[in-house]
Amino acid sequence: MSSLLLKNVRAVDIGMDTVCDIMIENSHIKKIDTNVECEAGKVIDCTGLTAVPALFDMHVHLRDPGYTYKEDIITGTRAALAGGFTAVACMPNTNPPVDNVETVNYICTKSKNTGVKVYPVGCITVGMEGQKLCDYSLLKKAGIAAVSDDGRPVENSELMEQAMINAFNKGLPVISHCEDLAIINGGKINKGKISQMLDVPGMDRASEDSITQREILLAEKTNTRIHIAHVSTEGSVDLIRNAKARGVNVTCETAPHYFMMTDEKLITRDADYRMNPPLREESDRLAIIDGICDGTIDCIVTDHAPHSPEEKEDFLSAPNGIVGLETSLAATLTGLYHTGKLQLEGIVRLMSVKPREILGLKPEKLKEGARANITVVDTEYEWVVVPEKFRSKAKNTAFKGMALKGKPVITISNGEIKFKEI
Repeated sequence: MSSLLLKNVRAVDIGMDTVCDIMIENSHIKKIDTNVECEAGKVIDCTGLTAVPALFDMHVHLRDPGYTYKEDIITGTRAALAGGFTAVACMPNTNPPVDNVETVNYICTKSKNTGVKVYPVGCITVGMEGQKLCDYSLLKKAGIAAVSDDGRPVENSELMEQAMINAFNKGLPVISHCEDLAIINGGKINKGKISQMLDVPGMDRASEDSITQREILLAEKTNTRIHIAHVSTEGSVDLIRNAKARGVNVTCETAPHYFMMTDEKLITRDADYRMNPPLREESDRLAIIDGICDGTIDCIVTDHAPHSPEEKEDFLSAPNGIVGLETSLAATLTGLYHTGKLQLEGIVRLMSVKPREILGLKPEKLKEGARANITVVDTEYEWVVVPEKFRSKAKNTAFKGMALKGKPVITISNGEIKFKEI
């Protein structure tokens, strides 16, 4: 019988904040109490550390199959464990895309023994071409958790409406990449004073806001639901807040770079600060924080988007995207917890509870009898981001060289320590 005892750990969950011992046996939490004894097994003194239900990132790109020079399921899940995640949902813009049962099976099989539960997201449309809907029944039976054409919008509103109805009837969330391609028109960074200064084509906020509004109206009209990916603008936050107030079934996410940075980072003409949607302005950054704090924004994701160093060399021609699995919790602690904007329970809700809830999955809990999926965090640990130390195959991070406070130090997946750095 394998056993593990976390001694003197601060346990934080929804409605729970206490210092205790956590005994783990055979993949489950056997006991939570004080002065627990462990006759045989591993004992870790966690004085000064915090245990939370294991994190879940519902928006990552593992690039596998098809683009494994950027990342693959093995390296991506190692990065996830180092970031405190025992589960992720991976987006379907692979090669081939996740519009068929074989690709779903490939992802599920390859990720099976990694310690990270990988939930494939299926395509909304065949080949992500925006012409014909996928067979959601087949894909759900194979194991998808949601549908999305992430990386592209579904441009045809009538087709998107039918997708939302079909997916809702199958119990599948629809995750929308909100971008009007006609408005974007080749834009590279946020449209504003920085794009003007650099003489670089800009990406107008109206592109995101207009499709956010369309998706809300479609969900309202059809009495279905929609999840808005990677919210970055003040306008989209306001639209979602107002929609929720009138009862529309809309949820949304954002990523740490949107509440930690602005487009002033682009002055350096470094493609590691280019992503889609782009870094916006200070008013947008503050609106994202307000949306997180008042519950408009449901969860924090990474939109982990690996690229090779060669691809990121040229500022204008580089593909959009940054990696984020190994910095997400640290950035959130730095930007929201240590600034007094959120308590740890709020971070648990944003990074563990709500993502699972949105996808219809059972939450992880710190309670006796629950599966032992636990992230142990040193909230006071100060460190500087060195991309060369990442477990990810890719190093394209916007947080490079940044000083952060807080870090996962142990990740426990089904009772086994899969990452340890103390």
